[in-house]
Amino acid sequence: MTAEVNGPSTSSGTHSEDAGSRSPSKRRGDRLSLNQATIKHADLATALRVTADAGIRSIGLWREPVNEVGLETAARMLADSGLRFSSHCRGGFFTLPEGLERIAALDENRRAIEETATLAAAGADGSAAVLVLVAGGLPEGSRDLTGARERVRDALGLLADDAEQAGVTLALEPLHPMYASDRAVISTLGQALEIAADFNPAVVGAVVDTFHIWWDPQALEQIARAGREGRIASYQVCDWKTPLPADVLLSRHYPGEGVIDFASLTRAVTDAGYTGDVEVELFNADIWAAPYADVAARTVASFAECVAPHLS
Repeated sequence: MTAEVNGPSTSSGTHSEDAGSRSPSKRRGDRLSLNQATIKHADLATALRVTADAGIRSIGLWREPVNEVGLETAARMLADSGLRFSSHCRGGFFTLPEGLERIAALDENRRAIEETATLAAAGADGSAAVLVLVAGGLPEGSRDLTGARERVRDALGLLADDAEQAGVTLALEPLHPMYASDRAVISTLGQALEIAADFNPAVVGAVVDTFHIWWDPQALEQIARAGREGRIASYQVCDWKTPLPADVLLSRHYPGEGVIDFASLTRAVTDAGYTGDVEVELFNADIWAAPYADVAARTVASFAECVAPHLS
């Protein structure tokens, strides 16, 4: 495999204590995980190397780069890197109506569960078997938001046994309401927890992502609830800054560049009992175009300044 070093050429847990946590003695800076989306155009070999070279101890992987090399090879590469595995992204997209497409989507999620278990076993000590789930938006032509959310609950019911047998936590990620129509009908942490409540906390948890929940007046209350219920499966951080770009998907910034109060949110997650890795996940065209090593270094610096001081 040819690995890109300086960027794309010019010519894609970790629980609170009740759900299984890592050692709280880990140094604050060591809890940083680089989500692979932050260096989206890097292949798997490059992403692993850049992460390790930056002194980052953990990485969150995406399915597409893993599948490019094959699961067995990806697991071996991860093991050789010495990095922890903080999460696998992504599964979900559960809002399709009954039919062949929904069946195929559920089967694809079962493959993602298998990948997550294999990679978690290959990662360094403290790796997490967490599969991040994006619920999916409204089916084409539908205005039935309530029905779409119920189909998410139904899908989790069909996948829960597979996840439990594999030792994988399905981590439902609420997305900002601007994504409700096309990406995620689950918009608040409270909504995610209401659905997760039907399941064992070790099987279905939630992602706390600062970009998606910072605006919610109930965010701190729901983080505390998630901790009590043992359902914080992942903590992801990035910043919100306006004006948003035309493609609002690509609107994430390094911590400290926008308006999010990382101190209060991070303290809330810590107080809720979460001791796992903290992922920096950035979707931003300018960041994706920058040299990978520069992105990793800036990630380390922003994490150290804005997030790590509020961990315990």
